Amino acid sequence: MKTRVFGALLLAGALALVYADTPANCTFDDVMGDWILYETERSGKADIDCDDMGPLVHKTNVSLLYPNIAVDEYANRGTWTMIYNQGFEIKVAGRSYFAFSMYQKTGTKVVSYCGKTLSGWSRDVTVRNWACYRAVKATPVDPKVEVLPLRDTLQMSQSYKYNKQFVSQINELQDSWVATVYPHYEEKTLHDHTRRNGGKASSFLGLARAASSNVMRRLKDAMLPQAWDWRNVSGVNYVSPVRSQGNCGSCYAFASMAALESRVRILTNNEQKPVFSPQDIVGCTKLAQGCDGGFPYLIAGRYGQDQGAVLEECSPYEGKNDVCRTDSNCLRHYVSNYRYVGGYYGACNEMEMKAALVKGGPVVIGFEVYPDFMHYKGGVYHYTGLTDKFNPLELTNHAVTLVGYGVDDKTGEKFWTVKNSWGTQWGEDGFFRIRRGNDECAIESMAVEIIPIP
Repeated sequence: MKTRVFGALLLAGALALVYADTPANCTFDDVMGDWILYETERSGKADIDCDDMGPLVHKTNVSLLYPNIAVDEYANRGTWTMIYNQGFEIKVAGRSYFAFSMYQKTGTKVVSYCGKTLSGWSRDVTVRNWACYRAVKATPVDPKVEVLPLRDTLQMSQSYKYNKQFVSQINELQDSWVATVYPHYEEKTLHDHTRRNGGKASSFLGLARAASSNVMRRLKDAMLPQAWDWRNVSGVNYVSPVRSQGNCGSCYAFASMAALESRVRILTNNEQKPVFSPQDIVGCTKLAQGCDGGFPYLIAGRYGQDQGAVLEECSPYEGKNDVCRTDSNCLRHYVSNYRYVGGYYGACNEMEMKAALVKGGPVVIGFEVYPDFMHYKGGVYHYTGLTDKFNPLELTNHAVTLVGYGVDDKTGEKFWTVKNSWGTQWGEDGFFRIRRGNDECAIESMAVEIIPIP
C-alpha cells in the first residue's frame, strides 16, 4: 500500500520530459526548504535506468537550509548545493542524491516546476546501493513561465562571415588585449560557433556572482604566491596538451577532462600522463546534453566519481552526438571527492580559486562568452562592450580550465591564465589570460575542483 501511495503522489505531477535539453530556471530561494524524497529499492548498480522507475519504497524528509546545510528527519546533518539553476545535489546520512528540476517545454515556452524534480539518482557515498528517486517540496512552489528567445533557424545555418571592422573596433577601443581575424571561422556556421562557445543548453540565464571575501580569507590569500602557473612549476609542466572540441558544444567535457589529467600528473609527479575521453561523456551519460552543453560539476565531479573517466583510445573523439561507443573492457579512472570551490554554488571568489589552484591543481571554471572573445589573440582579456551585429551570436556559458594567475608586466593588470579547447592556433597557443579580481565575465563565480584517484 505504501508503495502505491508514493507512486501516486509523484505520477500525478509527472510530465512528458526528456533530458536532451534542460531549460529549467530555478533559484536558491525556490529550492531552499523542506523536501520529501521518494526512492526505489536501494539494490541497483551504477548503470541503473531511472527513466523507468520501479516501485517507490523509501521516503526521506530533508530540510535544505542556508547556505548549504542539509538535515534529515533524524537530525543527521549533511550538505547540499544548487547545480547552476538546473537542479541540486544532497549529501546526508551517507547517501548522495541528484536530480534535475522539473520543467515542461513547448516550442519556446518553458514552465519550470521548481518544487519537483525529474527522476534522479541516489546512491551511498561509497558508490554502491543505487536507487532512483524523485523529490517534492513540502511547500508548493508556483510554476515559472518563460519564453525563450526565438532562434532564427535559417540565420543560424548561415556561414560566419568576416567582420574586420568589428575586430578593428576592438583594437581601437582598448590596449589590454589584441583581437584578430581567424580565417577558419568562415568554415563554420553561426550554429557551429554557438555550440563551440558553450552550446544552446548553456545559453546565458544568469550566473551566480563571486562571493564576498572576509578577513580570514584575505589572510590566507596573503600567504599564497604572487604568481602561479602549472605549466611551469620549478621548470616542470603539469598541464596536458591543448585540444580542439570542433563544432560540438563539449567544452564542459574537455575542461573537466583537462583538470582531471593535470591533477593526475601532479599527484604522480608526471609519471602518469593520461589523456581522457570527452566523447565517452558526450555519448554515454544523461548527466550532460551531449553536443548541446553540460555542467562541469556533474561531469568532472559526479560522473568522475560514479562512472569514472576512460582514456581517449577507449572512446576516440568524434565531435558529435552519438550512441555510446566506449569499450566496456577499458579501465575506469575515478574521482574520490569533488566540490564547488568555496564549498557550494555561490561561495566562489578570487581568493578561494587561488587557494584551490595552488594547493590542488587546475580547476574547471565557467564564464560568459561575448562576441569579442572569439577574436582574442593575446593579452589580458576583458569584455569591451562591443557587439558584432553582423554575426549575431547568443551569449553563452563556456567551460574552460584554470591553470595559473599573475600580473601583466606591461599594464600591471592582474590576470588568470586559462586553458581553452579551441586548438593551439587560437589565442596564446590555445590559452588565454583574463582580468582577475573583478569577476570579469563571471569567471570567479562557479569553479569546480576534484580529487582524482591516480
